[in-house]
Amino acid sequence: MLTVKKSQQKFIGLLVLFTAIILPWIVVVLYEYSTQQVGGNSEVMLVNFKKDTVINVDHSKFWLLQQEFNDPREVTKACLTCHNKIDREIMMSSHWKWTRKYVTEQGDTIELGKKNIINNFCIGISSNEPLCTSCHIGYGWKDSSFDHNDKNNIDCLVCHDQTGTYKKFPAGAGFPVTKTKKFGNKTFTPPDYNLIAQNIGKPQKENCGACHFNGGGGNNVKHGDIAREMNQVTHDIDVHMAIDGAKMNCTDCHKTEHHNITGNLYSIASVDDNRVSCEQCHTGSPHTNSILNQHTDKIACQTCHIPEYAKVSSTKMSWDWSTAGKLNNDGSLITEKDSLGNMTYFTKKGSFVWKNNVEPEYVWFNGNAKHYVTGDKVDPGKVVKLNTLLGSYSDKKAKIIPIKKHVGKQIYDTENNIMIIPHLFGKDSTAYWGNYDWDKAARVGMASAGLPYSGNYGFISTEMSWPINHMVASRNESLKCTDCHTSNGRLNSLTDFYLPGRDKSNFLDSVGIILILMSFAGVFVHAALRIINRK
Repeated sequence: MLTVKKSQQKFIGLLVLFTAIILPWIVVVLYEYSTQQVGGNSEVMLVNFKKDTVINVDHSKFWLLQQEFNDPREVTKACLTCHNKIDREIMMSSHWKWTRKYVTEQGDTIELGKKNIINNFCIGISSNEPLCTSCHIGYGWKDSSFDHNDKNNIDCLVCHDQTGTYKKFPAGAGFPVTKTKKFGNKTFTPPDYNLIAQNIGKPQKENCGACHFNGGGGNNVKHGDIAREMNQVTHDIDVHMAIDGAKMNCTDCHKTEHHNITGNLYSIASVDDNRVSCEQCHTGSPHTNSILNQHTDKIACQTCHIPEYAKVSSTKMSWDWSTAGKLNNDGSLITEKDSLGNMTYFTKKGSFVWKNNVEPEYVWFNGNAKHYVTGDKVDPGKVVKLNTLLGSYSDKKAKIIPIKKHVGKQIYDTENNIMIIPHLFGKDSTAYWGNYDWDKAARVGMASAGLPYSGNYGFISTEMSWPINHMVASRNESLKCTDCHTSNGRLNSLTDFYLPGRDKSNFLDSVGIILILMSFAGVFVHAALRIINRK
């Protein structure tokens, strides 16, 4: 009969204690250490990146630009004298057309884009052109009669001015002012066209940002990750554009050839082409850590490297048009602001919610999107998705990306069940921002868009998804493994796949526990028998 001495019993007890308590604790510590290393300090490889070193031409030396310019279109004519085929390139670009090819669910190919799409910010440009087209690269788009084939309507200066003095008037259909004017709390003065024409160069952040930073009517309103601070951003906000870091310009990533600027804005773009990707500089296997490189098959770089957006300026998260139109007792406009100075209510536009340091939401995205097309029917009982980013776990092209989700409440036709494009801006008596009459604004706006209006309107909830690509954090500030692989992690909204550390399977968990216990038992029994036999 096999007997066990007290000293052996004590040793076996210590072994059991080590197996049951101390060893698991060591495993946990090592796991936590490894996740910190994997998530935070893995080196990232950079290839295929080269800044543009082409020297700007000194335009002050050209006699043609010495003449007196009194109108911006005179400058355009002078530009096209030398750049005599550039107009054809520009007129093919989406920056000029404001549309791209789009295949509807019915299989029809149409032109769809900023020109005719509905969003849940200022809704649509039809009948509101003089205000909306202040961000168009042209002159004179004040209504539907604008000639997209007239090369003299091209605005060369808005992208190529290097003086920082060229400004379009916010309600001037793309023109600068001819005499000093005020708009809101800003004053606009006529540009010195001679000075600007002689100081022309490659687009800088300030040129691109003149429109893109201020989309939706103010700084960082729409995007959340593109704001005025990007002009002088620091490394802790964005590692690429940082003045104390890579010092990159927009065009370093958004490469341009024949005036086709790469990059898609998926609030309006729909097809997986002409895109900018992190891989074009960092490759598809950017890390020295093989575990991280395995993740890039299904996870976009931005997902880990942009843990939050709106790091400086707040961004608008919701816009409720149904509350607009309220006035003070004396008939004056109501304006309310939060502690950061963000407008939370304005008579002309309704109620807003703002946030900063926002944690993104996450979706599967394969590079394609679908959109609400003006005139399409809506279901009053559901949220209207004005754009939908397509993709799923089973889609081989899809990856998890971070997005900003903007929600709205906006006007629609309760009888025809279609979205309404209201006439908001104008000096006429029907513009909503003059009389606060939704019926008049809807009637004129829908007529301008060529759409029916029943005379009955209400407000419906809407949603838009905006991919987050900027405000990239340093690798030390990127997400760690435990940010996702836990029961309350960031990817909890994506439930079409099994995520270790988050998801549970009774069968797999049971098998795993049994195997672990059997392993511990085997080690314990083996060790105990060797000790006993030795004695």
